[in-house]
Amino acid sequence: MYITLSQNFVRPSQQPERHMSYSKFLFTLITLLFCGTVFAQNSAPKYSNEFLSIGVGARALGMSNAQGAVVNDVTSGYWNPAGLLGIKSDLQIAGMHANYFANIAQYDYAAIGKGIDSVSAGSFSVIRFGVDNIPNTTELIDADGNINYDRITSFSAADYAFIFSYARKLKTPGLNVGASAKIIYRQIGDFATSWGFGIDAGATYERGQWRFGLMARDVTSTFNAWNITLDEQTQQTFLLTGNELPENDLELTLPRLVLSAARSFEIGEKLDLITAIDFNVTTDGKRNTVIASDPISVDPTFGLELGYEGTLFVRGGIGNLQYITEIDGARKLTYQPNIGIGLRIKRIYLDYALTDIGDQSTALYSNIFSLKLNIYKQN
Repeated sequence: MYITLSQNFVRPSQQPERHMSYSKFLFTLITLLFCGTVFAQNSAPKYSNEFLSIGVGARALGMSNAQGAVVNDVTSGYWNPAGLLGIKSDLQIAGMHANYFANIAQYDYAAIGKGIDSVSAGSFSVIRFGVDNIPNTTELIDADGNINYDRITSFSAADYAFIFSYARKLKTPGLNVGASAKIIYRQIGDFATSWGFGIDAGATYERGQWRFGLMARDVTSTFNAWNITLDEQTQQTFLLTGNELPENDLELTLPRLVLSAARSFEIGEKLDLITAIDFNVTTDGKRNTVIASDPISVDPTFGLELGYEGTLFVRGGIGNLQYITEIDGARKLTYQPNIGIGLRIKRIYLDYALTDIGDQSTALYSNIFSLKLNIYKQN
C-alpha cells in the first residue's frame, strides 16, 4: 500500500509537480476513506476496537490527545506515522502502563523506532488492554442443583494490537507521509478469539512555526473475524439460563479522519509554547459531539505544552466536548480537562498525565506515567 502511494507522488523537484504530488496523496487518502466507509457502513458496529482510541504516551494524554500535528517521536506509530521522521537518535524506546476503572483494567504500551536513513524511519508498537481474573460461574451449579464454589474458575478478556509503521520524506520541503499496518488479536478466555487487520495512513506538513497533520485511521476499514469456541458444558449452561449462543461473526471498524494544526512560539530565550488542535471526524453515524450529524460527526480537542529549556514541560488540554440535556430541558456544554508534566534528563524523558479514559462524569481520573529513552551508538 505505502510503496504504491510513494511511486504515485514522489516526483522530480519542479515546483508544479511537487504540488501535484501532494494533491494526489490527499486525493488517494480521501478516496480510500470514502470507499471504506461506503463498503462497511451498513454492517459495522458503532464502537469497534475502541481500545485503540484511548491513546498512548502521557505527553499526549496530558494534551487531551491533540497530537496529529505535534507528535515527532516513536509514539507517532500510533498518532501519525509521518511523525516518525522526528526521531533523531539511533534508536528510541517508549513504554506506558495505566490502570483504569479502579484497577480493574490494565492498559500497556511499548514501542521501538529508529531512522532507517536520511529520508525514512520505522517503528513497531504493541498495545494491550485487558481485564484479568474474571470469575467464570458457568459451572457454579452442578447437575443436581447444588452450589459448589470450588467450581468457579477465572479467565481474562484482552485486546492486543501490533502496529508496524513506516514514514518517508517527500521532495516537497516540509512534507512527510507514513502508513501503519495493524494486526489485532482479541481473546475472551477459552470462549472466543478474533483476528483483525487494518491500515492507517498519515501526513505532516511543516511551514515556518506552523505544522499541519492529516491522519486516516482504519482507512480501508479494519476487519475482525470472531471465532466462538464454547465447550458443550458452557453451551448447555447458556441455553438453560435463557441466553442466546453467540455465533462466529465479522466485525468492521469504520474509517475516521483526524485533521490537525499546531503552532509553536518562542517566549524569551528559555520558554517555548506549542498550541495544538485536532478535529476527530467519525463516519459511523451521529455521536454526542459538538458537531454531530449522520453519518459524520466532529469531536475537537485542544492541547498546549509550555517547555523550559527543553528539560521541563507543563501541559494541558480540553477534550470530549459534549452537549448534555438537563432535567429541565436546558442544554449544557461539558468538557474534560487534562493536565500533565514532563521532565527530560539527558536521554530519558519521564512524562506524567492526570486524565480520564474518556468521560467527564463521576469516573475517577487516572495517574498515567510513560517513559521514553533515546539510544545513541558509541563512537
